[in-house]
Amino acid sequence: MTIQRPGPADPSSKALYLPKEASPVAEKTPPLEKPRRFYKAVTVGSVDAGYAVQLDGRTPKSPAKSALVLPSEALARLVADEWEAQDKVIDSTVMPATRLAFTAIDRIAETRAAVAAEVAAYAGSDLLCYRAEHPTPLVERQTRDWQPVLDWAEQALGLSFQPVTGIIHTPQPTQTLARVEALAASLDDFSLAGVAYAAGLLGSSVLALALRAGELDGQRALDLSRLEEIFQADTWGQDEEARLRADNLAIEALALERWFQALAQA
Repeated sequence: MTIQRPGPADPSSKALYLPKEASPVAEKTPPLEKPRRFYKAVTVGSVDAGYAVQLDGRTPKSPAKSALVLPSEALARLVADEWEAQDKVIDSTVMPATRLAFTAIDRIAETRAAVAAEVAAYAGSDLLCYRAEHPTPLVERQTRDWQPVLDWAEQALGLSFQPVTGIIHTPQPTQTLARVEALAASLDDFSLAGVAYAAGLLGSSVLALALRAGELDGQRALDLSRLEEIFQADTWGQDEEARLRADNLAIEALALERWFQALAQA
């Protein structure tokens, strides 16, 4: 039986524009037309506000016309590597760090409260708290693999969650959700953008916070978020479409791992 996790309390939130919805170069570019690579050299330069990605000496602009400036040299180089990797055209769908950087630059400062509330909403229906009723091997795997992460969250972050069996939404302690929201709100713009993105990708604020803290790497966090899907694949086999989807998710999870590692070097 496949358990469908309840969604966040406010699934209509538009606080972030993290999906691959627009080119980072030109907002008016038609969806099916990718802009051509127009630059030769990609470098990183120190500026007053941090470290700028530079294309032939010029800093690209975000959709809101802000300069692509990052708080650490390591993070700027991570983003610069994505620009360098573009070949004949610029494909923003394979530039997760760039998309995340533009979100942090353009949106987080003006929507911090909404984004922090969104992270708390994911905690309110956190994937790790919804356990299967059967089969027994799946139940045992969830307890074995998920509970240590919840234990870490309580010990390291002071977050006490109550796991439940089944798919019926069960409210988590009010103080826990308030604590998650406060933790999210205390983060810098770039860290908050990463945690919010990770919470949505993984269906779990706990996994997102563990990934940011370095308690889990990207692949492990993703595997834990896909535990039931992996169990089903181990039992019945995996089709090609599911495999491709898992591969694409792994790219995003690895990008988040590198994002947080680079931020830690600020």
